[in-house]
Amino acid sequence: MEGTNLVEMWGQMGYVAKGIAVVLFIMSFWSVGVAVERWYTFNQARKQSKEYAPQVAKHLKSGSLKEAIALAKKEDYKYSHLAKVVTAGIQEYQFQQESGGGLQRDDMLDTVRRAIDRASALTANDLKKGVPGLATIGSTAPFVGLLGTVVGIINAFVGIASTGSGGIGAVSAGIAEALVETALGLVVAIPAVWFYNYLTGIVDYFGVEMDNSASELVDYFIKKTA
Repeated sequence: MEGTNLVEMWGQMGYVAKGIAVVLFIMSFWSVGVAVERWYTFNQARKQSKEYAPQVAKHLKSGSLKEAIALAKKEDYKYSHLAKVVTAGIQEYQFQQESGGGLQRDDMLDTVRRAIDRASALTANDLKKGVPGLATIGSTAPFVGLLGTVVGIINAFVGIASTGSGGIGAVSAGIAEALVETALGLVVAIPAVWFYNYLTGIVDYFGVEMDNSASELVDYFIKKTA
């Protein structure tokens, strides 16, 4: 249809409107890039943790702590969130056993718990990398688009002032510019919010998995030191 050519509309936009559109495009590309990278990382984390859990359980059952630690260092499990948390607890327990620090049983278990908590916090923070930015884009993109809308309306009034007429020809370019900026802001914001909610749900699920694994590991050490 005539009048809907985006290339022509881009050519009619002012520098300010173009700058706002470029900012929105950058926000869109960034949010998609984060979503794709996090999706890949989470898929690998889920897959590798599923493979890691029975392997480390086998080593712990046989009392082979060194083998359990070495298992997590394999390239096959570098994305596994469970490997990072479980290994931190095993390493701390082994260190206390080998150092002969003379800690009481309860104090040693508290030390192991703190090591696991630190690893869980660091791993959770690493899993969230880039995700809060999606929330920022989702909440601010409509306002950036609104700014472009205001600029378009201003241009429409400038067109009226320059022609001395309120006809459609005087305001059509400015109105079109305003609507395009509004639509672009929403197109950027809606997927960003979807991505944020989806990825946050996965991070929360991983957090539950890490808490469960940490609890099982502490129970194992309690039984081992009983």
